[in-house]
Amino acid sequence: MDYFENLSGNPWPVRMALIAVALAIAVFVYDAAMVLCRRSLHLRPVIDEIRRPGRIIVAGIGLQASLVSMELPPAVGDVLRFGLTIGIIGVAGFAVARIVGLAFDRAIMPYAARDDAASRARRTQLDFFRRASLTGVAGLTIAFCLTTMPAVRAMGISLFASAGVAGIVIGLAAQPTISNLIAGIQIAMTQPIRIGDVVVVEGEWGRIEEISSTYVVVAIWDQRRLILPLSYFLQKPFQNWTRQSTQILQPVFLHVDYSLPVSALREQLNRVLERTPLWDQRVANLQVTDLGEHAMQLRALVSAADSGKAWDLRCLVREELVTWIREHHPQALPRARMEAVLNLPGERRAA
Repeated sequence: MDYFENLSGNPWPVRMALIAVALAIAVFVYDAAMVLCRRSLHLRPVIDEIRRPGRIIVAGIGLQASLVSMELPPAVGDVLRFGLTIGIIGVAGFAVARIVGLAFDRAIMPYAARDDAASRARRTQLDFFRRASLTGVAGLTIAFCLTTMPAVRAMGISLFASAGVAGIVIGLAAQPTISNLIAGIQIAMTQPIRIGDVVVVEGEWGRIEEISSTYVVVAIWDQRRLILPLSYFLQKPFQNWTRQSTQILQPVFLHVDYSLPVSALREQLNRVLERTPLWDQRVANLQVTDLGEHAMQLRALVSAADSGKAWDLRCLVREELVTWIREHHPQALPRARMEAVLNLPGERRAA
């Protein structure tokens, strides 16, 4: 600062040239320090994230200090000083956000390629706290920017003086936001849903694609997206097919005639399952589950490693069994029976 104050006695072009040289030296020293720090493998990712924002901060601080030697009108100097302060705070907040994001990305990386329940649970927790931390950094950055304004500082003092009424009004207005925030913390801790979970919600089958601080994105099987507030998953029932494990059972129902040999169809089911990699070899059975007036209901119960394979296996079993029945026992396909009673001539009717 003393260096810039001593420049005030020099002509304007000389002052500008000396200020430019001083800023160039400061940026050069900063870059040299970054290059030295980058030699450390542990610091290299951090340096790569903050190198450019740091250069802007160094230049901004230097420009703000040089305003003393420019002898600008007070109004112009105040505006420039205010703008530089806001810029420095904003860039500093951006740099902190990049460091926080890098830290959480590094923490999430070991679990990104895994699909087991524990990895998805940890990934969900880290992703929630990452968003919450970035939101906090953004809020603090905006707060620091606002505190540089005298009018805002005065308004803050008056708000503290009327904290009771303001708290009630703000609390009522922010009730949905606060509810979702609390729901987000509960979901991160209790894990009713996790990123990658297969769920049935609002009658739709899908996968949890994103959990933000206020809403959840469910990717539906037909590529639609269902957006639900966080509080929904704490207030309404829904199905989670992968809460404990991705393994799942799937039924296949068939309606056939009573003449079908069930044991032969059961053997065909086993042959179909042994030929496909979709079956995980845990469950395979065929049972008569209901008897109707014209047909009986069969249920083939099969198992798969996850819901996607289970759906494909279910369709495959249905197609193969229907084809086998049509080719080997076509008379066993469901049909309606009708009986015609003829009264022959001379046949005596019952009175």
